[in-house]
Amino acid sequence: MFKDLFHKKRKYATIPSGSLGNEDSVQPEERPKREIPEGLMNKCGKCGSIQYSKELEKNLKVCPSCGYHMRLNALDRIRITLDEGSFIEYDADLVSVDPLEFPGYATKLEQQTLKSGLREAVVTGQGTIGGLPAVVAVMSFDFFTGSMGSVVGEKITRAIEAATEQRLPLIIFSTSGGARMQESILSLMQMAKTSAALARLNEQGGLYISVITDPTTGGVSASFAMLGDIIIAEPGAVFGFAGRIVIEQTIRQKLPDDFQTAEFNLQHGQLDMVVHRKEIKATLCKLLDLHGVKGGV
Repeated sequence: MFKDLFHKKRKYATIPSGSLGNEDSVQPEERPKREIPEGLMNKCGKCGSIQYSKELEKNLKVCPSCGYHMRLNALDRIRITLDEGSFIEYDADLVSVDPLEFPGYATKLEQQTLKSGLREAVVTGQGTIGGLPAVVAVMSFDFFTGSMGSVVGEKITRAIEAATEQRLPLIIFSTSGGARMQESILSLMQMAKTSAALARLNEQGGLYISVITDPTTGGVSASFAMLGDIIIAEPGAVFGFAGRIVIEQTIRQKLPDDFQTAEFNLQHGQLDMVVHRKEIKATLCKLLDLHGVKGGV
């Protein structure tokens, strides 16, 4: 009995059939139901409207009803931002281990890889945007909530160093739940390491554009995400160091409803601009061009 009770069911949504004619005479429990395969439809996390997944993909995962920007996988972000066929990945074989032998961490890393299709929470490399070269690092929230462990910090640092050595502009797309606590101090050290690498890039006059996506919190927001020469964000993106609940409990005050959103931060001087996802590529291309970046990798 207990086995049947907890048996995992196939993931289908069911709706009453509307094409059976006189359904009023049929009892609710007797009405036939249609099965809709999982993944065919998507529900907006903000307004609740239902969209066909394929149509949502065409709209870059922006809800056509309310404009809510849903989260993108790192590979999808690269696909819609960089010129087709131009991306050359760095350090694809660099993956996390379990340096502190934290209970369950190794298993969770395997699970995250299977779930997200990524080997780490960031993908780095170089390519062109509108024909203009750049080094890019793209974080992905669907791998361990984009947490920054030692490998994430190392890959981003290497990308910064590549931009410095090749005198190319650097663009980092940030999204993160914070530092990866399974790696303790090794994770927290990445804040200083990435910041020091950016200081060297700045000394050489290199251009760094930081793109904030939802959400960007903790150690990532407290280090490289907020050190850009130009900082832009997608509409509605939440970013800051501590979470809303922690801040309210600390200061014992109610925060504004739009607190820590891109629009709130723009109003209070934390951002240079808020840019719709459909305009990100064109905006980056324009910024690269304005700063004298020449075509060719």
